[in-house]
Amino acid sequence: MLSLVIPDDFPAVMAASKAYRDLTAAHSVKYYDSLPGSEDTLIERIRDFEGVINIRSSCKFTERVFASCPNLKVLSLWGTGTDNVDLAAASRHGVTVTNTPGVAAVSIAEHCLMLTLAVARKIIGLHNRTVAGEWAKGQSIQLNGKTLGIIGLGAIGRQFARIGQGIGMRVIAWTMHPNPALGFELVELEQLLRESDVVSVHLRQSPETIGFIGQPQFAMMKPGTILIDTARGPIVEEAALIDALRSGHLAGAGLDVFDVEPLPKGHPLTQCETAVLTPHCAGITPEVLEAGLALSIENVFSFLRGEARNVVNG
Repeated sequence: MLSLVIPDDFPAVMAASKAYRDLTAAHSVKYYDSLPGSEDTLIERIRDFEGVINIRSSCKFTERVFASCPNLKVLSLWGTGTDNVDLAAASRHGVTVTNTPGVAAVSIAEHCLMLTLAVARKIIGLHNRTVAGEWAKGQSIQLNGKTLGIIGLGAIGRQFARIGQGIGMRVIAWTMHPNPALGFELVELEQLLRESDVVSVHLRQSPETIGFIGQPQFAMMKPGTILIDTARGPIVEEAALIDALRSGHLAGAGLDVFDVEPLPKGHPLTQCETAVLTPHCAGITPEVLEAGLALSIENVFSFLRGEARNVVNG
C-alpha cells in the first residue's frame, strides 16, 4: 500500500466527507487541515510519502517540489484544474498526476446559468433596492432567442450549451479541438465574439490561454454583451474587463474566478455595479464534493492496481 498524505484541507471539505471516512477506515493517511503557507512547508509535509491527494490549488507543485520528494509516485488532484502543477516536471520525476474530470460539470453549468440570469435580470441591484424600500422596476434582458457563445467544449462547456439550448438560446461554440460530433454549431472565434449576446469561457488555464480574452476581443463583442467566466481568472485580462464594464460596452459580467483569490476588499471589480461576483464556488455542492473526493481517492488506488486513469501528464 502507498503511504498517503493530504497536505492542505483548509477550509475542510475532505475531512467531513464519506469518502474520507471510508478511506481512513481502510488505510492510514497523514492529514493536514491548515495551509502550508510556503513551498518549504509543502515539501516538508509530503517529502516522505508516495501518494498525495491534493485538495487546494493554493498548493503549488513546482520543479523544486518534485525534485525534493523522490518517494512521490502519484499526485491525485481534486478538481480539473492543473495550473498549480508543473506537469512536465512531474513527468521528469516519474510522478503520475491525475484529476477528477466531469464530476462538477452539471453544478458549474447551473452556476453559469445563474450568473447569466443574475446579470441579464439585474437581480443584485433590484434586490438591494427592493430591500431598501424602493420599487425600482427596470429593463431586463430576455435570453430566449439570444445567442450564447461557448468558448471551450469540455464537459462544462457542453453542459452549459445544452442548458442554453433548453431555454431557447441559439448556441454557437469555438473550441481548441473542434469535433462536429459534439453536436453544436462550431464557428471561428471572431464570429463567436461578434454574434454572441452571452460569451461564456470554459478553457483550461495554460500558457496559451492566459489573457485569451482581452481588449481586442472585448472590442469585437457587440455593445450589451454579457461575459461569464467560471474557468480561471487569468484567462480574461482583468484590466480590460474592468474598462469594458465601466464604459458600458458590456451589459455586465458574471464571475466566479479572479486573478487574485480571495478577491481583495475594495477591488475595482467590486465597484462595478453590473458585475455579479461569487467566490470560486460554482463546483461546490454536496453531490459534487462527494463524487469528486471519492474519485480523487479512487484514482490513487487505480494507480496502485496498475490501472491508472484520469492521468493528465501523459
